[in-house]
Amino acid sequence: MAIKKHIPNFITSLNLLSGCIAVIVALKYDLYIASFFIVLASIFDFFDGMSARLLKIKSDIGKELDSLADLISFGLAPGLIIFRLISLSGDSSLMINNFNILPFFALIIPVFSALRLAKFNIDENQTKSFIGLPTPANAIFMASFPLIIKFNNSGFFNRMFSNSYFLIVISIVFSFLLTSKIPMFSFKFSNLKWKDNQIRYVFILLSLLIIIVFRYSGIPMVIILYILMSIINNSILKVKM
Repeated sequence: MAIKKHIPNFITSLNLLSGCIAVIVALKYDLYIASFFIVLASIFDFFDGMSARLLKIKSDIGKELDSLADLISFGLAPGLIIFRLISLSGDSSLMINNFNILPFFALIIPVFSALRLAKFNIDENQTKSFIGLPTPANAIFMASFPLIIKFNNSGFFNRMFSNSYFLIVISIVFSFLLTSKIPMFSFKFSNLKWKDNQIRYVFILLSLLIIIVFRYSGIPMVIILYILMSIINNSILKVKM
């Protein structure tokens, strides 16, 4: 029993470890490897919550540890990926005393991720759904850019993700989504019934289809699909009420 209660926190620690590795790799090595570690962190993030529910373990320390891990893995790490992409773009249109300001716009991502996580911790209405874009979804969206550049070998994507202003706008828009009041459905299954999980099953099936067809380029499409389906689902629920 003593070991069992530590399992969720151990998995959360693996999330944190993956995020730390992603940060180091993003700064010193290949960005696409950092992206893989962010994806790995998101897998650990999914399973720490699932294990806590299955084992019926609640822990204040676990809740705080989860937010701290998420800030590194899904705030700082994707922020540094965008920072590096802007730096590698070679755009020096905003220089002050030979100091390039543009890459630092990417740090809006960890700042707004921290705000998102802080709001989540004190909001008791986000137990079965989310208010605003979850940090893992935002991180996976940002982490997909180096993967698309590496494996799709498309001139279009290379030009798009080497455009510093495109990256800055994306960072600002998705930071807004993090702290927005848009309800987003969660992936917490209370049971496996179709009736109670229609939107989750439809999203999973559509996401698999998108990834099969578009491969790595489909990752940001999946996140956009998640946002759109959440907005549509919320509108349907309001009509029913």
